[in-house]
Amino acid sequence: MSRIGKRPVALPSGVTANVSGQTVEVKGPKGTRSFTATDDVTLKLEDGAISVTPRGLSKRARQQWGMSRSMVQNLVTGVSEGFKKELEIQGVGYRAQMQGNTLKLALGYSHDVNFEVPQGVTVTAPKQTEIVVEGIDQQQVGQVAANIREWRAPEPYKGKGIRYKGEFIFRKEGKKK
Repeated sequence: MSRIGKRPVALPSGVTANVSGQTVEVKGPKGTRSFTATDDVTLKLEDGAISVTPRGLSKRARQQWGMSRSMVQNLVTGVSEGFKKELEIQGVGYRAQMQGNTLKLALGYSHDVNFEVPQGVTVTAPKQTEIVVEGIDQQQVGQVAANIREWRAPEPYKGKGIRYKGEFIFRKEGKKK
């Protein structure tokens, strides 16, 4: 039995859902999202909550059960609260600033890095050493944050680079004379 799949997904106030067949469409204050589940699970909307049940006892049905419930929960969280990833920049001269829809990064290269922000995601730079990525799609927010981090991942000797807020970087000792 899936401990995650058993619990129904409660709909907070201001969020409405529509279940038609295998598709769930959720509308909230931040936008609209939808998810189409596989044929291995059944989706039901009852008492202001969406419940997911497997259609059989096969291994695939049990796998899809918890995953489908998590996907529906992410839809509800996205349209009600949204998702957020915070990045920190460490290093002398490393900076970030927004110019329109472009994030300009000075990361020690001979040129500035221009990162075009995709549609559906909001990127802000409240300080020169902080970047905040927000949106209603958890996967897209995480992917944009990973793409930004990829430009200069933190290195283990001095810790310079772009890291997630609160991320621990294992530090190495430099060579001795």
